[in-house]
Parts: sequence; C-alpha cells; structure tokens
Amino acid sequence: MSTRAKDFAMLDVLIVGGGYVGLSVAVAIKQAAPHLNVEVIEAAPENAWTKDPRASAIIAAATKMLDVFGLWDRIEPDAQPINRMIVTDSKTSDPVRPVFLTFDGAIEDGRPFAHMIPNVSMVAALRDACADAGIAIRHGLRATGFRDAGPSAELTLSDGATVAARLVVACDGVRSKLRDLAGIKTVTWNYNQSGIVTTVEHERPHEGVAEEHFLPAGPFAILPLKGNRSSLVWTERTADADRLVASDELVFEAELERRFGHKLGQIRATEDRRAFPLGLTLARAFVAPRLALAGDAAHGIHPISGQGLNLGFKDVAALAETVVEADRLGLDIGSLNVLERYQTWRRFDTFRMGVTTDVLNRLFSNDVTPVRVLRDFGLGIVDRLPSLKGYFIREAAGTSASEGPRLLFGQSI
Repeated sequence: MSTRAKDFAMLDVLIVGGGYVGLSVAVAIKQAAPHLNVEVIEAAPENAWTKDPRASAIIAAATKMLDVFGLWDRIEPDAQPINRMIVTDSKTSDPVRPVFLTFDGAIEDGRPFAHMIPNVSMVAALRDACADAGIAIRHGLRATGFRDAGPSAELTLSDGATVAARLVVACDGVRSKLRDLAGIKTVTWNYNQSGIVTTVEHERPHEGVAEEHFLPAGPFAILPLKGNRSSLVWTERTADADRLVASDELVFEAELERRFGHKLGQIRATEDRRAFPLGLTLARAFVAPRLALAGDAAHGIHPISGQGLNLGFKDVAALAETVVEADRLGLDIGSLNVLERYQTWRRFDTFRMGVTTDVLNRLFSNDVTPVRVLRDFGLGIVDRLPSLKGYFIREAAGTSASEGPRLLFGQSI
C-alpha cells in the first residue's frame, strides 16, 4: 500500500526509480552526506524485485564502488568471476565456430575484469543499505507531473499528491516518464532486434568462461553463473524473437541448442524466457533545473558490449560526487550550475559508448561476406597484439582512466 506524498517532508533528494541505479544513487549520497534527506519512489509493488530472474555483468570499477558501500562482501558469494572471454564469428549452421579473439579475465590487481551477479542479490544488498541509512523506499508511486518551483522541484505523484525536493533524480528506465515531463528530448534508433533473456543449466562446468558468438541476426552471449548455470542474452530479429518466445519447449530448446552447441553437455532452460526490444536511446541533455537523469533514463544502448548497467553505475559515482561536494561547499545541489558538472562528466563517455555499440552491432549483425572477412581479420589482429588486448580489457573493466569519480577507484567521496 503506497503512502500519500503529502506525508513527505521537504526532501533534499528524491529518486524516482528503485532499481539498482536508483538505489545506488541513494546509498552513495546518503552515506557521504548523512544529513541530507533522501528518499526513493518506485512504481512496482514492494516485492516485485524478488521475482527478477536476470543476472548482470558488473565491471571491476563497479565492484570497487560496491565495496565502498560496504556491500561487496555480502554480494561476492553469489558473484561468478568471468575468468576468460572468447569471441567467435560464424553462421548459425556452421558445424565449427572458429575463435577469433580471447581475453584473459584478470586485470592489474589480479581481480577479474567483471563478475556475473544475480539481480536479486544486488538489489537485496542495496535495499538493506538503504534501510540501514534510513532511506525510505515508497512503492506503487509514479511521477505524473514535474515543475521547477525555484528553490525546489514540485513532483506530482500517481496518488494525486505533490512532493517538493531540492533535487529530483530520474532513474525510471529507458522510457522515462519523468524525462518526458521535464521536456528533455532523446535521440532514438530502433534496431528491429530483441534480446531473449533466460538461464540455462548444463552438464559440464563453464570454468568462468564467457562466450560471445557473433551470428548473422546478432550476438549470442553465454555468461557464466555460479554452479553449472549460464545466463543467455540471445539477439534475434524482433519477429523471430517473438516467435521463439511464444514457441513450445521443444522448438525453443532445439533452436537454443543450435546456437549454444554441445561443449557443456546437455542443456536445459530453467527460467521463463523473455524478449526485450533493442535500440539506441540517448538523452539530448542529462540535466535540467532541479533534475538529473541517470542510468537508462539517460541512455539505453545495445547489450553487445555488456556495458549498459555499468554506464549507469558510472552515472551514480559521478552524480553522487557532484551532489556531495556541492553540498559541502554550501551550494544549491539542484541548481543547473552544479548539475552541469555531472553532465560534462558523463555525456561524452556515454555518447562514445553509444556510438561504439551502434557500430559494433551494425558491423557484426549481418552476413555480408566482404564485411565478415574484414571484421574477422580485425579480430585476428587484435588477438595477436597483447598490449592492445590489455587496453581493451582495462577499458571494459572501467580501470583504464587515470582520473574520474572517486567511488570507481574504491575511494570514499
């Protein structure tokens, strides 16, 4: 049962969206500035998050931030290190899939460049951190109106009440209602692809190896989980994805086996399969007076690089540092002048990643022979240059930069 917004006190920070990005923003700000009044509203019912079967790849820089929050020791037992990654390029019908590129998972300090973490484990830890910090999470509420009212923003909620906050943070997804209410436009592109997400069990251990098979319809990613299980992100043209999701078990598992192969023995899908439309969405601005966008509300990219969630965590680190440092200097945390620092910090990196994933998807999601020859040659060249491979793995891990938000270096704000 939701609480009417009229019961809220005047807030310093109101976060709209209670997923891992929204919860992380709340924890990062509240832990560094305990005197700030921070609350979260979430449209979903209270226990909806417990039914999420998905898992996410979390890069090394993000695990450092979770460590600063005091959460990594709790999450790590459920986290599967990615010890190695291999990349292939072939047709679905090819009996052999040649490996063109391999990456060892370790980076400089010996930690893996990424872990696979069940979403439920990550959200549970973040919700507990919110409870410990005194951050209220109010369910069943959506934003239906937004207005800059000078020293604060006025947000109308779905129960008809209004709440005021010095800063509102939109973490309500790629179709952000709050972003639209604030009049922030987006650049969007529909790939006519959907990502089928499910979990499989297999007979043999995966040994922490992640695989990305580039097939004509799009990448087929096998991501290791704890035990003899793997998470799949299977890209198909939207019409084919819808057909596969709606098909019976026999048809689905036959098509799955054609792509997965037999290297890990017999496989079986253990979770409901779901398809999510894929596209590119970039907000034209990340901030407005009294408002900041973070996570998918600011950017939605193709999962080909596995960086979508991690872009959101980078937003968290940059926004929290911007807000906390402004507060320490006695500045208005919701003013456009303050928030511009966050936008400057994040917009170029986001644009670069959006363009990169767009180019990669167009380059690999086709079966044009000259293009295949060229991309396979390029993958082979990279595989033979250890220094270049090292740079790419550090970039993927978020550890290549010499400076940036302190949380991503494992430092408190």
